[in-house]
Amino acid sequence: MALPGATLFAGNAAEAADSAVIGYSGPLSGGAALYGRNALRGLEMAADDVNAAGGMDIGGQKVKLEIQSLDDRYLPNETAVNAQRLVYQNGARIVFIPHSGGILAAQGFNTRGPQKFIIGAYTSEPAILKQGNPLQMMIPPRYNALFKPYAEAAMSRFGKRLGMIPGTHAYAKEWTKGFSATWKEMGGEVLTDNAVDYRTTTDFSGAVAKALSEKPDVLFIGGPSQPTALIVQAAREQGFKGGFVIMDQAKPEEMDNIVPIEMMNGLVGNLPLEYYPSKNAPAFIKKYQEKYGANEEAVAEIGLNYTALMVFVRAMELAGTTEDPEKIMGALAEASKTLPADRNPYELTGVDAENNMASAFQMTVVENGKYVPLPFK
Repeated sequence: MALPGATLFAGNAAEAADSAVIGYSGPLSGGAALYGRNALRGLEMAADDVNAAGGMDIGGQKVKLEIQSLDDRYLPNETAVNAQRLVYQNGARIVFIPHSGGILAAQGFNTRGPQKFIIGAYTSEPAILKQGNPLQMMIPPRYNALFKPYAEAAMSRFGKRLGMIPGTHAYAKEWTKGFSATWKEMGGEVLTDNAVDYRTTTDFSGAVAKALSEKPDVLFIGGPSQPTALIVQAAREQGFKGGFVIMDQAKPEEMDNIVPIEMMNGLVGNLPLEYYPSKNAPAFIKKYQEKYGANEEAVAEIGLNYTALMVFVRAMELAGTTEDPEKIMGALAEASKTLPADRNPYELTGVDAENNMASAFQMTVVENGKYVPLPFK
């Protein structure tokens, strides 16, 4: 599966004849580089741990992991080119892709052609499930599963008037459309859409003022963590006392490095791994910070991609192959239920009928400057 003479990611320079290549195509430059780097770090950590333990046991033979990564700058056409290069030149049979556009591009050819391959799909965009791609595992929870519990948590605490300051990028538009519809279905009122470009805007005071002029109980916001935090700050500085619902793109644990967590009181979002009531999370966070630095946050794209690669490792061992995508996928359900605790920080419990990872995923509401876990199904 690896090219002769390739270098193992986690080891010193060594022959990789007994190695399996795991491909990665994601944004490693430009505005989304931090996100892409974090997703890649999760894979690298998993490869390190597997290799340090002697590798995978494939039919009695020890096989190590080699990560091959390529920058696609978040551009789907470059993802498609990268995926083909990783498969045909590097020998990857699994390619991780952390954005829906790239995943959809790769779906166009991963199940046919001279060499099939599996997509490790890191996106919460449910559209990637529409084709029923049999050689794909969706890693995070789909975002439409978040709408109702998020709305219930915010509406019950603050009220039914929803102010809108979402992003203008495609992902934000889909989130806004779905969440707004759910809010209305639950008897809430959706106010004027004051969308702004989170990638280019530096002063959010105008958009915040417009939204607050309608006296909302809750503000719906979300994009990358830094601008999302700046909107929270602007809203508080303008006297807003209500709650916030943030898209899953924004990470509360990154936001509270930008603004005081007390400003985030009433915020509903995804629970940082650090606060999970999980036996497995603390050791993973400690290991991550020992490797990358005490101030580095072990955000979801790190922990979930780590877990996903460990699922594939277990599936390859159960299937007895690193080369046959169908056999590997066939072992996925059993693999996802039998992960060792030290390889399962999110306490994965299986995969569903659409090969979406099912974990003990939790949301949070910030109360009195603390993250309060809120489990949901």
